[in-house]
Amino acid sequence: MTDFKPAEYKGHSGLKYLRIKSRLKSVKISNHVGGYMSSKLVGLAGVSALALYSSMAVGSKYNFPEPQSIIAREIYDQHIWLMWICLVIFIGVFGVMFYSILKHRKSLGYKAANFHHSTSVEVVWTVIPCLILIVMAYPATKTVIAMKDTSQPDISIKVTGYQWMWGYDYLHGEGEGVSFFSKLSTPKAQIENREPKGEHYLLEVDNRLVVPVGKKVRIILTANDVIHAWWVPALGIKQDAIPGFIRDTWFTADNPGIYRGQCAELCGKDHGYMPIVVEVLEADAYSQWVAAQQGELKAAAVQATADAEKEFTIDELITKGEQVYAAACAACHQPNGQGIPGAFAALDGSELVNGPVSAHIGIVVKGKTGTAMTPFGHLSDVDLAAVITYERNAWSNKTGDVVQPSEISQFRN
Repeated sequence: MTDFKPAEYKGHSGLKYLRIKSRLKSVKISNHVGGYMSSKLVGLAGVSALALYSSMAVGSKYNFPEPQSIIAREIYDQHIWLMWICLVIFIGVFGVMFYSILKHRKSLGYKAANFHHSTSVEVVWTVIPCLILIVMAYPATKTVIAMKDTSQPDISIKVTGYQWMWGYDYLHGEGEGVSFFSKLSTPKAQIENREPKGEHYLLEVDNRLVVPVGKKVRIILTANDVIHAWWVPALGIKQDAIPGFIRDTWFTADNPGIYRGQCAELCGKDHGYMPIVVEVLEADAYSQWVAAQQGELKAAAVQATADAEKEFTIDELITKGEQVYAAACAACHQPNGQGIPGAFAALDGSELVNGPVSAHIGIVVKGKTGTAMTPFGHLSDVDLAAVITYERNAWSNKTGDVVQPSEISQFRN
């Protein structure tokens, strides 16, 4: 490079000379320290990647929820451990790559090597990844095998997926005979943005699945209509519920508390409105809950027997039927009975609804194969009689028909 002489400048040109010379020295220095800075950049990149991953792993917002069962702990520990292995591989591979690019670039005078094959290198980069995979697969396989061991449960609960709610039946152990449905309880006003969202928006239900702490709970899964999936991440459970098939899984909750999940299989229009809430209680509190549930079931059975023999007025049935329709039917057929064209049939002016009562009862109780109309036989005789009466006398439908619970009972039998 050509140097500059102070004599070539007059007046304030001396200051200008100093500035230009300073810049030229900077360029020369940068060329000399380029290699040194390159190695520093590689180190900085590794430290930055490590810091980024660590911050994400520590923050629960970006990580798994705190595990609350032995399976969930094993899943969590393996997740963290495998991510560290991946991070080490990432830093090693990209570190070597960037080091090679920066330290052996053409501007430093290096020439490209002329080779195309190395048996030793190919053996090394095949054997080492295989060994890493084996080390990773061994504990994962042990966990998967443990997840499938549903033998000797303390409590067995049948879980049935419906569009769009869950049914729970306690089949074995303390609580045997308890049965109920669990549906989303988030207010419609929140869903429609007419009210502020609650703390557990779309993750709250009217009836929680209740289990005791420290007991092995077997979950037997099936579905009534389409494929669903029962997923509670804090308990380490995710299992598909398939119509016509029985799948099972299990968990043992370590601590009392409330643990939330949701359907994890796309199951239709309201897939996002199928939350799961598991409440884990101490042994004494659980026994009290079971006693209360069994008392309510006995009272409900007595009331159902009385209702089956009772003759309801059309006004009583329409009032109750409107409530049942809003809870079970309006999501598809819409509050105004117009349905959704191409997906869900309109009930307002429907030939079926205005036709023979027996056909109307049959499709509500048994559903229609090959369509989105799922069976609602799980509803009580009173609820079915009420909702059918309501549909036949709502909107422009004015049949004047009254369906009594005794008719539903006769149809079932």
